[in-house]
Amino acid sequence: MDSDHPAVIDFTETHRGAERDPLAQAVSLYYAVREAVRYNPYTFSRDPATLRGSHALVSGESYCVPKATLLAGCARYCGIPARIGLADVRNHLSTPRLLELLRSDVFAMHGYTELYLNDRWVKATPAFNQGLCELFDVAPLEFDGRHDSVFHPFNRQGAKLMEYVTDHGQFTDVPEAFFFEHLEKCYPHLFGEQVPLLLGDMQGDLSRA
Repeated sequence: MDSDHPAVIDFTETHRGAERDPLAQAVSLYYAVREAVRYNPYTFSRDPATLRGSHALVSGESYCVPKATLLAGCARYCGIPARIGLADVRNHLSTPRLLELLRSDVFAMHGYTELYLNDRWVKATPAFNQGLCELFDVAPLEFDGRHDSVFHPFNRQGAKLMEYVTDHGQFTDVPEAFFFEHLEKCYPHLFGEQVPLLLGDMQGDLSRA
């Protein structure tokens, strides 16, 4: 969680807003992270360096964990206590290609951020950018700094979207060993010698459907 990285500092200073109220800054940073880094699960790598918020920021696209790490790093730079939460979720709205790659509809180690605002921890999930949500007919997650912002259980048509299966808890930083060990247990085929080549994005998957 590299809150002292120059790119993270510049991003935070640009998007924290003019107010010095921590809640207002947290809300502003949430939307900035959600939209500035496009969600792309195919960017996953076994390189621990890719878990850093700065890596997601420089790349311009990433998946839920680095985006959550980026938001936490920005918050910490502003003096807002922040930590990472990890959970396994069942995803009912994905793409056939992604499900084929994972060989499961359970997305292990989904990442979210917890921010300490107004004397309590509040969940924030900046994973899905608005453009991707529109393609899936899902309302983008809003965040007001007062209520937990987690994945919607249903899409706009009432179809089941996401459910939390296992909560792994909260951490001061991404627990790298635990993170990768659990992923290898869930997706051993992604950790063998013949690792599938992860190319493309979910927008491309939908355009080919």
